[in-house]
Amino acid sequence: MRVIVVGAGVVGTMHAWHAVERGHEVVQIERETEARGASLRNFGQIWVSGRAGGEELETALRARELWEGIGRRVPGLGFRAIGSLTPVRNDLELAVAEAALTRPDASARGYKLLTAGEARTVNPALRGEFEAALWCERDAAVEPRTAQLALKQALLASGRYTFIGGREVREVVGAKGNGRSAVRDDHGDVHTGDAVVLCTGAWLGGLVKELVPDLPVRRVRLQMMQTEPLGEALTTSVADADSFRYYPAYASEALDALNAGQAQEPAAAAHKMQLLMVQRRDGGLTIGDTHEYEHPFAFDVVEEPYEHVTRVAEGFLGRPLPKIRHRWAGVYAQCTDTSRVVHRQQVRDGVWLVTGPGGRGMTCSPAIAEQTANELDW
Repeated sequence: MRVIVVGAGVVGTMHAWHAVERGHEVVQIERETEARGASLRNFGQIWVSGRAGGEELETALRARELWEGIGRRVPGLGFRAIGSLTPVRNDLELAVAEAALTRPDASARGYKLLTAGEARTVNPALRGEFEAALWCERDAAVEPRTAQLALKQALLASGRYTFIGGREVREVVGAKGNGRSAVRDDHGDVHTGDAVVLCTGAWLGGLVKELVPDLPVRRVRLQMMQTEPLGEALTTSVADADSFRYYPAYASEALDALNAGQAQEPAAAAHKMQLLMVQRRDGGLTIGDTHEYEHPFAFDVVEEPYEHVTRVAEGFLGRPLPKIRHRWAGVYAQCTDTSRVVHRQQVRDGVWLVTGPGGRGMTCSPAIAEQTANELDW
């Protein structure tokens, strides 16, 4: 079988991975010379802790298992089973953490409530003030800026994979009499295969809009930053209690009480923020993030969110952050029904569109691609 994958972000690359793993030939086409979108502009978190129960959690847990296995084979991914800590600073936040422990799937996530002293034993870099911390053992991390490149090198070594960069696909052609499908790129070249999978990320106009005019997917913009090396190990990823408001796993009466009794700081509320913080292999910290849903998006980044996450991060670390090295904005695609893990649709004979995982993309992509492969009987 010959599979054409359009898009070289993490979702597309994982589709290529599963196809090659099952013995198929893959041609992957990317409009940039290399992927430059949301797959690189994220935390690199394999984030199980906040996922909604049911299908979303099952997908995340399966993806976590797949990431670990692929990471053993592709060291360049930088897979690290580091877990996460969410420090809490008062009784309202503590009650939400305690409620999370009562979930029937708490053990599957690896939830445990730690005292402040126990949390500092797990992550000695947290020298700031907090009362306790919610530990999630199943969370992990990879290196987002290099993961696709490492996967690409492993795929090339298979001998069944071809990467074509700097080509934008302009047209898809459904299966003809020979049962094969094709895409035409902006150089006029036609690429033919037994299946075509469009993994175009946040690129929802042009060809995608022609194929699915009423696609139930929206674009979301975020701001993030990265520091110079911290000078010590941040041994877990770190979130703040605003993440309780953002992730569906924490829905409870305790969360209702938190929302009613403790307003977000104005900057966090205005920019729909939470703190997430992960250390890169070079020692720097990736820190964010914001959420912007209304189009048209701003073309520039705003300083107020960076000031907010800096204050929160420094409060947990008990020290100033290192100098900021990078600031950036990114855009990802999210199903408008946010309870859906991904939008997967056959758009022509032999042609499928897979998009809209939202902030789950880095976490869930291996399992999303595996499900596509299973459904298409690769």
